[in-house]
Amino acid sequence: MELSLPRVLFLKCVTFCYICKRTVVSTKPIEPGKYMTFSVLDRCMEKNHIRMVYYYQSSLGEGEFGKMTKNLRETLSEMLNYYPMVTGRLVRDSEEKWKVKCNDAGVRVVEAKAKGSVEEWLKNVDSEKEHMLVYWEDMYHKPYYWSTFYVQITEFEEGGLAIGLSCFHLLADYTSATNFLKAWSDISLGNKITVLPLFHPLPSTRKRISNHHPYFELINHYKSSIERPIPIKEEKYTIISLGFSHQMVNACISKAQFNGPSGPITMTPFEALAGLFWASISNIKGLQNGLIDMSICLDARKLLGLDYGFFGNTMIYNKVHANGNLEGNIFVQATRYIREVVAKMDNEGIMDLIEWLEKNEMNSPRMINGPDLICVSLENVEPYLSVFEDWLKPLRVSCYIEPVLGEGQVLILPGTPEEGPLSRVVMVTLKEDEAIKLFEDDLISQFSPTIFMKC
Repeated sequence: MELSLPRVLFLKCVTFCYICKRTVVSTKPIEPGKYMTFSVLDRCMEKNHIRMVYYYQSSLGEGEFGKMTKNLRETLSEMLNYYPMVTGRLVRDSEEKWKVKCNDAGVRVVEAKAKGSVEEWLKNVDSEKEHMLVYWEDMYHKPYYWSTFYVQITEFEEGGLAIGLSCFHLLADYTSATNFLKAWSDISLGNKITVLPLFHPLPSTRKRISNHHPYFELINHYKSSIERPIPIKEEKYTIISLGFSHQMVNACISKAQFNGPSGPITMTPFEALAGLFWASISNIKGLQNGLIDMSICLDARKLLGLDYGFFGNTMIYNKVHANGNLEGNIFVQATRYIREVVAKMDNEGIMDLIEWLEKNEMNSPRMINGPDLICVSLENVEPYLSVFEDWLKPLRVSCYIEPVLGEGQVLILPGTPEEGPLSRVVMVTLKEDEAIKLFEDDLISQFSPTIFMKC
């Protein structure tokens, strides 16, 4: 089924155009009367959406343009047999909460083409250009006809491909979205899906520890976020992307070390880079001897005993507290604060939060990601495993969690395998004048990261 695109989309850029928008459905019918519900962690993300762009290098023979898109469309249809939640549509239950009616209404697929090669595109890409590769529509007044997932396939006339995936955060977090693309690539290669999606509720029972005291810091952070009104006016932000090689991240970890009771404490790549950018952005915003308010966000699948294939939301936000004016090495102290908060986030504390949310949930959804600086760990996924053909491997991957509010956002993703196991890509969203200063900051420039995306 083909749907027309708004006329204005064809006027965005002479080097790029949208060809059509289709609806792709699964190849097998779904049993009638099937519904799927959401958890409290899903509903916390109802005001957000995710965008991801995967770039692939390829060479086109004469007359082959469009053939790759057709093949991918066919394997997507087959893969959707495993994702009834994605092809369904949103309806309200008796309590006015969203649920999915599994009616195989399908996924919207946008096809596009761009002049030049993918390598040329990547040399000059910015966030505005990259958004052209990942189509998204906000929910309109008839949600029953609205697709919660959009796929965009863009072929470059001189070689290369971009696959854009956008989805309603209510349905899936970054891990689930990455697994969706990996399942598609498995089917495209003629293989079985390596990580099957698992649709089931969050854990509801646990062995209680005697004299257990709830982890109120995590609960209080969500409580203050839920009670805070959503800002009406959205600020204008810009996005930059920096690449850190294995050696750069190793150097960052070494500089972030501090002494604990039993000797030097070694950071994880996320803790070291999060501390680095927290200290740097605080300095840019005028706090030479302090740190701005920041929250971190981590995937809790392992802590909750969930399989990696669990489909839904398990990203947990928590406040990182810094004490007033700081002396000495701000970077090391920032990293230490982050490590302390990460260490406190355990199964008991997250189950306390889930139980509190279930008892205190509000009918009107609230934003969890703001107004603090938000630093999100997306390290646990492996996007570069999404290989659609033996010769069609990801060159680069970008991710966006939108909208961004308040002080800004830092996303820490895995780097390419060629850059080493510790390599990371850091995508930073700040106001434009702050983003420009970030390039000049001594803390970050000492590691000489690769600039993938300028403001």
